[in-house]
Amino acid sequence: MTMGKGPARRAAIVGAAASLLLPGMVRAQAWPTRAITLVIPFAPGGGTDTFARPFAAKLSQELGQQVVIDNRAGAGGTVGAAMVAKAKPDGYTFLLGSVHHAVAVTAYKQLSYDLQKDLAPVTSVASVPDVLVIYPGIPANTLQEFIAYCKANPGKVNYGSAGLGTTRHLAGEIFNAKTGTVMTHVPYKGSGPATAALISGEVTAVFEGLGSAAPYIRSGKARALAVFSAERSPAFPDIPTAAQAGLTGFESLSWYGLWAPAGTDATVIARMQAAVEKAFASADLKKAWFEQGASPGGAPTAHFAAFVSEEIGKWGKVVRDGNITIE
Repeated sequence: MTMGKGPARRAAIVGAAASLLLPGMVRAQAWPTRAITLVIPFAPGGGTDTFARPFAAKLSQELGQQVVIDNRAGAGGTVGAAMVAKAKPDGYTFLLGSVHHAVAVTAYKQLSYDLQKDLAPVTSVASVPDVLVIYPGIPANTLQEFIAYCKANPGKVNYGSAGLGTTRHLAGEIFNAKTGTVMTHVPYKGSGPATAALISGEVTAVFEGLGSAAPYIRSGKARALAVFSAERSPAFPDIPTAAQAGLTGFESLSWYGLWAPAGTDATVIARMQAAVEKAFASADLKKAWFEQGASPGGAPTAHFAAFVSEEIGKWGKVVRDGNITIE
């Protein structure tokens, strides 16, 4: 009799465990059943926001549920990231973050979240070269002319960025070091406000993602001097690379990706990645990304996770070499 009770007891335990897991499994399989919140950790009008809106609209079609954008700007994108890191991991809150979050890992002395422990990578969304744009009232039509202008006006030239510790902040510091210029950094709560400051003449220059700068370049409200990529952008073939303009050894790429709160069901993450990949197979989204000089996303989750780890290491070196610390 004792021998018989063992298998029966084990079967009962397995059955009980399965009954506990089943509701979660059913919810994951049914996902999504309601609207999904996509947190944008910068102000409207910036690079992340520029990609987020057409992306969210297409994703809504693929998932059959509305994807709602929630802009939560502040502290170089870390406020919004912290919000998602602390959100319920139920598959209804995602972060559309960027390269800035890989920089923040090392640049910020204290963060209320751990990018690699509190957030689960899902997939890439876009990658685009950075570009140096200046206020069109500045008497400089080439990169070398701008460098000469900066040196002739020490202490009078400033540059805006998406915030302290962002790649656009670091790009300006690297530019100063490589060219011997002394531009003053002016941080904003996102690329949108920084670009608005440039257009109004409040700041002289901005290092910006080509995607969000594209409409201002085309309209003449901003003058592009160089893209910081190995090759010219097919969407803007007239803009030289930094190397072609005489500044070698300086490349900067903006990328954007999707994260979920850690603990989000793996089935949900897989379904979201598949939906993003399918969205980027559409001709209209491909066209939208091309017009912004960007490459589409949708990378497998494991590939995106590995890429983020590499970027944390790369930018960590830049931060340490530059002795950059943000409280």
